[in-house]
Amino acid sequence: MKPNIHNEKEILNKVAKGDQRAFTVLFDAYYQHLGAYVYKVTESKETAEEIVQEVFIKIWEKREVLTDIDSFRAYLFILSKNKTLDHLRAIAKKRMQQVSLLQQTKEESYTIDSASPMEEYNLIIEKAVAKLPPQQQKVYYLSRYEKLKYEEIAIHMGISKETVKKHMKLALAFLKQQVKMQIQDVNLGLLFVVLIYY
Repeated sequence: MKPNIHNEKEILNKVAKGDQRAFTVLFDAYYQHLGAYVYKVTESKETAEEIVQEVFIKIWEKREVLTDIDSFRAYLFILSKNKTLDHLRAIAKKRMQQVSLLQQTKEESYTIDSASPMEEYNLIIEKAVAKLPPQQQKVYYLSRYEKLKYEEIAIHMGISKETVKKHMKLALAFLKQQVKMQIQDVNLGLLFVVLIYY
């Protein structure tokens, strides 16, 4: 995000005092850059627009603090990162709730004999994921479900790329152990070997 505003400090001071025209200048200067950044993570134009709007709403609501900010670009990046992470967490939470609901509805009727290898694998792996420590679970979901690269996960979680790799390695090792404990036939075992490393 590198928009060029020659008098940015002056504009920020005006916004802090409630100048809506100055706020519009700020919005126009950063909107496309910020939207492109969020889109890379969410891969959804609609979601990116929604997040950017939320960011600028928050900036307007907290405009009094703008005069105390040394780097508006850094401030904007942090707000955007947090909003995007909130969105990803909401998606992960929703999926976990859906998995939980699915497990509850199948609990009485589900048996190894009646379930296909794929259905059995999905239930086992989702239960195992739910047992992961929070950081490992977050890394796993951002990687496997949101398809983020390790570098992107590191940025959005505020940790190093090596730490992301470590969490992923531990998560996969745990999932492998959990699934192996519950494998009941050769077909499921072969399916696990294929899917766990995709």
